Amino acid sequence: MTAVQSISIDDFHQTADAILAEVGKVIVGQDEVVRQVLMCVIVGGHALLEGVPGLGKTMLVRTLADVLDLKFARVQFTPDLMPADILGTNIMEEGEDGRRMFRFEAGPVFANLLLADEINRATPKTQSALLEAMQEKTVTVANHRYQLDQPFFVLATQNPLEMEGTYPLPEAQLDRFLFKIDVLFPSASELVEIMGRTTGLGSPHASIAANGARILAMGDLVRQVPIATHVSEMIARLVIATHPDSEDASDLVRQYVRYGSSPRGGQALVLGAKVNALLEGRYNVAYEDVLAVAASALRHRILLNFEGQAEGVSTDDVIADLLARVPVE
Repeated sequence: MTAVQSISIDDFHQTADAILAEVGKVIVGQDEVVRQVLMCVIVGGHALLEGVPGLGKTMLVRTLADVLDLKFARVQFTPDLMPADILGTNIMEEGEDGRRMFRFEAGPVFANLLLADEINRATPKTQSALLEAMQEKTVTVANHRYQLDQPFFVLATQNPLEMEGTYPLPEAQLDRFLFKIDVLFPSASELVEIMGRTTGLGSPHASIAANGARILAMGDLVRQVPIATHVSEMIARLVIATHPDSEDASDLVRQYVRYGSSPRGGQALVLGAKVNALLEGRYNVAYEDVLAVAASALRHRILLNFEGQAEGVSTDDVIADLLARVPVE
């Protein structure tokens, strides 16, 4: 396990700026996406990036691993992928004395940063193999529990569910992602820059800007950021209002939402707001910090009913409606 250092707020800012600058040498645009992925990494959370193929989701994760000098592993999720392909398995070996014994062969999950590429192209059984690792940072194989090294986080990419050959992620696994981040198509100017960088002789390269110990220290500092009671209460009201049977639910929630956010949604809002406050240069959480991360923290934790899906309502529409209605005092 990497030892946790102690850093100052100035060190936090310098490191965060350096990481963003190095990633920006490779990734064109997508500034908010990169920022939110970094927020997840700093607090030890997992991120789910959704977008059509070709938008640089995989390149972003690989670049971040290089910039943070972390042990990196990639799993390409396919329909025939099995849980043992991710976690590892016991294999039989014969010793020099002729005795046979089992040896555990660790899978790619035993890394600091695991890229679960196109995670929704595997079956739900295989997707669920990551549940224990994401929540408890452990892996259990054949009744033996193995501790994962820290830091550990899963950065997963997925294609929109309407694309061919995709399976919806189980609700329990979706809930374990701190943020779900939408990766949008680049603008015309960004597309010109992407083509220029990727069709010439050379290719951009990012340098190391931090390591695992520094990331753990940044996460430790985030958790020390104070949050006022009235802000915590606002977050609690917001999470409760996502449930259609709540008296605080809006008409939109009652009509189109089947299930609301779990308590993990509140935890994601608090942690996201704390790291956003630090990135903005403040050592206390304000309402605007909650608003900045609300969509990413809640969009995958609100499940629409059939009517909502048929009407084309998005969870972002529901969140925007709630943020406009939930009182902040």
